[in-house]
Amino acid sequence: MGHAKEGVAFAPLNIAVLTVSDTRTFETDTSGDTLETLLTAVGHHCTERKIVPDDIYQLRAAVSHWIACESTQIILVTGGTGFTTRDSTPEALTPLFDKHVEGYGELFRTLSYEEIGTSTIQSRAVAGIANRKVIFCMPGSPKACKTAWTRIIEEQLDARHRPCNFVEMVLPHAQTACGSRS
Repeated sequence: MGHAKEGVAFAPLNIAVLTVSDTRTFETDTSGDTLETLLTAVGHHCTERKIVPDDIYQLRAAVSHWIACESTQIILVTGGTGFTTRDSTPEALTPLFDKHVEGYGELFRTLSYEEIGTSTIQSRAVAGIANRKVIFCMPGSPKACKTAWTRIIEEQLDARHRPCNFVEMVLPHAQTACGSRS
């Protein structure tokens, strides 16, 4: 972890995982499996997993349900971020955002460049906040999910990470490393 504040405890979060695919099933959803394994390995809870086809309205319905759900704090979406005619995750979900997390997509593409070179420009990874839920959308490959989780999302969902993280926003009464940056 980058910078950790001593005396702040890890706060497990309830995370929903959505795989966007016209072809995957729970038996073949390696990207969803990767995210669930990574998030539970550090102590978070995978509260629900779904697979929906690349359809704007089915995507919005699934994510809107979790946005309204009191017990869900984080939503991870894998797939549908490319440029094919069926890729519609950004179009489906960005209208739901109260705020956009602009730096996420930029940082993801920067890190991904180290792994796949210029093909990273074909990723439309996006993130946003809706009803105090943080939504991260990433490409549909297990490698992309691992990059997004281990190099960006994991620290941002750790209350000990400083100078700031998203935990204070989704768990407003949690003690976090945010606040004083000294």
